[in-house]
Amino acid sequence: MANGRLRNGTAHDTLPAVAGDNGRRCPQRLLVVEDERDMARTVQYTLQHAGYEALCAGSATDALNIIDRTGLPHLAVVDIMLPGMDGFEFCRRVQLYSDLPVVILSALADADTVIKGIHLYAEDYLTKPFNPRELVARIGRVLRRIGDFAYALGPVTQVDDHLAVDFAHQQAFVRGQPVPITPVETKILYILMRNAGRVVTTDFLLRRLWPFDDVFEDALRVHIHRLRRKIEPNPTCANYILTQRGAGYSFPL
Repeated sequence: MANGRLRNGTAHDTLPAVAGDNGRRCPQRLLVVEDERDMARTVQYTLQHAGYEALCAGSATDALNIIDRTGLPHLAVVDIMLPGMDGFEFCRRVQLYSDLPVVILSALADADTVIKGIHLYAEDYLTKPFNPRELVARIGRVLRRIGDFAYALGPVTQVDDHLAVDFAHQQAFVRGQPVPITPVETKILYILMRNAGRVVTTDFLLRRLWPFDDVFEDALRVHIHRLRRKIEPNPTCANYILTQRGAGYSFPL
């Protein structure tokens, strides 16, 4: 799912961090999906040494369970050849309801697999054996290019006293009450919240939500309208999903 990825990065020269609930800088959380134990430990150590928080899963199923318990990470490093569900299927399932950035780290180096990975699922693709410094550099570039997640990601991402979002379970909490949201609505929220404070163009949203389908702006408006009815205090005067006329939508910081 690499179509339309945005913005060039600069050199990785600061500790990767995001703002926590108390305004403190917290390490960005990465998820390593790798079944070979020594390789998983090597990747985890490399990422932790670079300043990230790194969780490990030995299978795609384990990774989905970790997301279920802890919420979405800021990025996932995913092997393709996994027991049971493969890495591509893991990416497909998670990206039904989110725009989680993925870096594939795999021993498969044939051109067709690399092209498929980058075209359908990943921001970047690195083959094994790998250079740890190169992996860190590529992850840093991806995270800078897509933009920081302005809210502290967790099992439930708290926006304010009125709204919270549980991305993994496709659920919003409005004044503490659970409100089911569809996978598309969840993905819209994820993209807008990741870019909080910035305008997300209509064209970008369409390409991220339906990368391989010809879907027009009217369909996006329908999903936005339904989502507003679920989460806004007053759907006719939006507080969260703001229309930027002639450009797209934004989410407040």
